[in-house]
Formats: sequence, structure tokens, C-alpha cells
Amino acid sequence: MKAIPYLLAGVALAFTIPAPAQKATSAPDFHAWAATPPMGWNSWDCYGPTVTEAEVKANADYISTNLKAFGWEYVVVDIRWYVGNDTAHGYNEKDPAFSIDTYGRFVPAVNRFPSAANGAGFKPLADYLHAKGLKFGIHIMRGVPVVAVERKLPVLGTKVTAADIYSKEGQAGWLHDMYTVVAGRPGAQEYYNSLFKLYAGWGLDFVKVDDLSEPYHKPEVEMIRRAIYLSGRRIVLSTSPGETPIAEAGHVAAHANMWRTVGDFWDSWEQLKEHFAVCARWAPHIAPGAWPDADMLPLGRLSIRAERGDDRMTRFTRDEQYTLMTLWSIFRSPLMFGGDLPSNDAFTLSLLTNRRVLALHQSSTRNRQLFRHDDLVAWTADDPATGDKYLALFNAQDQELAPAEAAAGRSPLVTRQQPHATITADITGATRLYLNVRDAGDGIAWDHADWLSPTLSNGSRTLPLSSLPWRAATAGWGQAQANKSASGGPLSVAGQTYIAGIGTHANSMIEYDLPAGYTRFTSGVGLDVAGAVQNTGGTVQFLAFTSNPYRPAPADSVRVPVALATLGLPAGARVQDVWTGQPLGTVAGEFAPYVRRHGAKLYRLTAPAAAGAKPKN
Repeated sequence: MKAIPYLLAGVALAFTIPAPAQKATSAPDFHAWAATPPMGWNSWDCYGPTVTEAEVKANADYISTNLKAFGWEYVVVDIRWYVGNDTAHGYNEKDPAFSIDTYGRFVPAVNRFPSAANGAGFKPLADYLHAKGLKFGIHIMRGVPVVAVERKLPVLGTKVTAADIYSKEGQAGWLHDMYTVVAGRPGAQEYYNSLFKLYAGWGLDFVKVDDLSEPYHKPEVEMIRRAIYLSGRRIVLSTSPGETPIAEAGHVAAHANMWRTVGDFWDSWEQLKEHFAVCARWAPHIAPGAWPDADMLPLGRLSIRAERGDDRMTRFTRDEQYTLMTLWSIFRSPLMFGGDLPSNDAFTLSLLTNRRVLALHQSSTRNRQLFRHDDLVAWTADDPATGDKYLALFNAQDQELAPAEAAAGRSPLVTRQQPHATITADITGATRLYLNVRDAGDGIAWDHADWLSPTLSNGSRTLPLSSLPWRAATAGWGQAQANKSASGGPLSVAGQTYIAGIGTHANSMIEYDLPAGYTRFTSGVGLDVAGAVQNTGGTVQFLAFTSNPYRPAPADSVRVPVALATLGLPAGARVQDVWTGQPLGTVAGEFAPYVRRHGAKLYRLTAPAAAGAKPKN
């Protein structure tokens, strides 16, 4: 074994790899394989676990024609490409048709990837992409296949089988394809070596390893890094999902090219708003070849056959899409587009092909949050080639809600340990009812919340609320559903299934017109079991209001003032709008543009001494 030192962000680090037998060598610095944040397409957001070869090629063709010239190059086949009969909106774990070789390694399902026939694996598809000047990636789950353990399939190059290297401890709770590989057992490292030897033979350029970051599986992270080195191929490593423990920032940066900072991110403003705190937390750890990953871009056409919601264009407004692309770019997150590229409209394409924004993303330095004043946020970065300053301004203000104490009825905190409660409210004389679920802030974003058998009563008669249509409904992700959970399954809380109710997701608001004559609202409430498969967390509160709980909305646009001195610039700096390319003249001591609510502005500022230079286009 040999410790390989290198410098990352000025800190000396080292990792240990096995040197090949009878050959003295040093490990390549894999950070050079992703010296700038990777950019590409991933099949997850639009096809879930069901993408086909034809769909992958169609998206690759679009990249080749429309995006390659702008630096987009990766094409990544996401989860369960080895299952021939997987399903949309939930994995098929009842009778999965696994494709696996004699050494316990999953191979592509031929009915979905015809070019993989006759043992070719993904090599023909990789060759197709490479011929277009693109790079090929796949998603895998951490560990060794359960089916390989059950069949006691041999580990290539050893005398042991998969049954000798596994543990059930740490198995993912949300997908049961794999067991943990126990580091140190004979054959454990060899199994991962055989896996990446196979992938290298296919021509793999990128691997996203799931169930690796949260919780953080340090021994398997290290085994995967060694296996990639021994494969002899430059394979960029991405770990998933997040949040990766920030205490492990140094370790993950020494072993991976990118690592997730959040769980799965979808087209939800509330999830997007949470990224301001997450990105500020991780910004000090940005370094060449080691990129904190804010997750994919849920833009364009989503959920054709995916996990959250139905076939749709992104729910983000245009202002929110500018916020997303601006924050990801100045944070220098990898950019992995999640929508179906051939379905793109002109606006979506424009977000991906702005050379000025992409220059910020690919080459800026000292990327950091400048300030956050409540929900007005500023980020800055440097252009190392010119000395110019980038300035991103965000208006994340929301319409505020009344405090919980103002509700007509409220539940106690509902948790996985106490997943069920009852709520009642006096609705005498009320004409409206607002059912509100709030995330109680435990960091878990998988809060499936159910209103169970909600009823209106007046002492002598009752009316099921779920028999009435609602006026309006919002949900943290997906959509509210009558008599179903937010995931589309039955309403199920604490081992009991309910026929009537409403499935939603924190944070959510459901508004009803109340029929006359009723005086009391009563409902069971709880965390649906559908959310428990992702994690053991989840903390919410259920509230019932009889008057509009929304406070007056903030202005559509507000000024976000920035003193030039905080950027190290004197008065007279020249300003350019990066998104439009328009020069905006010079500013004195303070720059204070208007920014729309949920929107963003991005500027390049040039010091007066260099202001005579023509702004970059």
C-alpha cells in the first residue's frame, strides 16, 4: 500500500492505494480529470429507472447538436439499467428481472439496451457517444448485489464468493438491490476491482455511486477510489445522495470528484430556497477537481416516467429558473440537466448556452456568499484572468404565513416516533378552511403528510371533507391527492390504511369553501409510510385556519444594495449584465439594482483602471 499526497485548496492530503504487483508507480491526480465542474445530462428526472437506449441516444444527439460547443459533454444513464421490467413512479422490487454476469456484476438489460446483446455491455453505447465527442456515465448502487450473494456467485480472480464479502448492515432502506461490501474481508476490494475493470472495458468516463454519501460509507468510498485507479481508466467519481457530512469534507475531496450536498432536488421553490444556506456552507470546500454538488437541474420537460409527479414542464417560474442557474453557476456546482433535452423550448436552451454565465461557472475563483440580509442574498466571485468581480443578487422573499399560534386548530409536532395525532378546530361561522402542513425543520425533505378521515360536523351530522373539491392546493413537491398519499399509494400511517383523506407534502396549503351550518373540523393527521422508506426522519406540524393565513405579499421587486468597497472596488466601476450582455454604465460607491421576487441578477464589475476594456460577450 502507498500513501499518495497532493494539495487541495492549500491543504496537504493523502489517500492510500495498492500499487500494482511488481511495478512501482504513483497514482494519477484524479482531480485533473474534472478540473472544471462537469456538465451533462442525466436520465433520472425525466425517465426514473426506465430509460431506454433510444432515449439516451436522442438526448445525446441533442447535446451533440446544441450543447457540445458550450462545454456540455456527459451523458449519464441513471438507476437500475440492469432491470428489464422496472416501473415508473416506484421501483419494481416484487419480481425484478435482473441482468447479472457470472461474477456477480450487473449488466445492461438487453430489452432496454439492445446493443448490449451477446455480452457487449455498455461498450456499443459508449462508442456511439465517444464518436460524437461526448462522455459516457452510469449510476450504480454501493455494494454487492443481493442476488449475487444469494447465488454465491464467485468474485473474479479470487476463491471467494459474494456471500463471503457482504453484510446486511447499512443496506439502503429505499431500494434493496445491494448489500454492504465489508472492507478488509478477502475478496472485498477485489469485487470492486472487478466491477471497475468491467466498466473500463465498456469505456466508462463517469460513475455516480448512490447510497454512499448519507450516511457516509467511508470504507467503500476508499475501495471505490482504489478500484478506479486500478482500472487504468479516467473515470470521474460522483457520490450521492446528500447531504454529505461536512465533517467528512476533507475525506470526500481526497477520494471523489463531486459529492452531493442535498437529497434529491426537484422543481420546488422551497427546496431551491434551502440551497442558499447549503451552498454558503459548502463554498469554502470548492476546489479544482473536487466539487460540492447541489444536484441536478430539474428544468425543461420532467417526469415523463419519473418518480415525482406527472409528465410536465418544470414548475419553476422563469425568475426561479434564473435563480437556479445563477446560484449553481456562481457556486460552481456540476451542471447535470435533468429534463428531456429534445423537448426543450427556446427559453430552456437559452439558460444552457449563455457563454458569459458558463465562463463564470467554468473559470471563476473565490466563489462565496457576500451577505444574506434575511432573504436578500449576494454572492461574489473573481475572474482570475481579468481581475473583474462577479456579483449575483437574489431576492428570495416569500409571502409570510401567520404564526402557528394564530391557527384555529393545530397538532403537536408529528414525527416518525409519534407519527399520528388528531387536530380539531372551531369553524363556527367560517366560510373558508385552510389546511396547512409545515416542515418543522429537522433537515429531512421527505415529509409525506396525510390528513386522515377529515370531517365537518355540527353535532347532529357529519360531512367527509374529502368529498368536497378544494379551491386550491400546493405541496412541497408533487401535488396534493384526494384519498391517496403524495406518492400515489394508499394513505398509510402507523400501520393503518385509511380510505378517505388527503395526501400532501410539507410545506403545503389546501383551501376549501365551507358549506354553511358546520361548527367543527376534525381530522387525524400523520406521516405517511411512503416517506419512511427514504429515512427515519420527518417532523411536521398540521394547522387549520379559518381566515387567510397569508400575510400581504412583499413587493414584486426590491433594491438589493451592495457597497462597492465590500467587493474591493472603488467608485466608478463599470457594470455589465451577464445574462443579457448589456453594459449598464458606471456606479459610484453603492450599486443597488432592483431584483424581482424569487429572481436573480448577475453582473460583472470592472475596476475603473481597466474600465476602458470592452466587456466580454
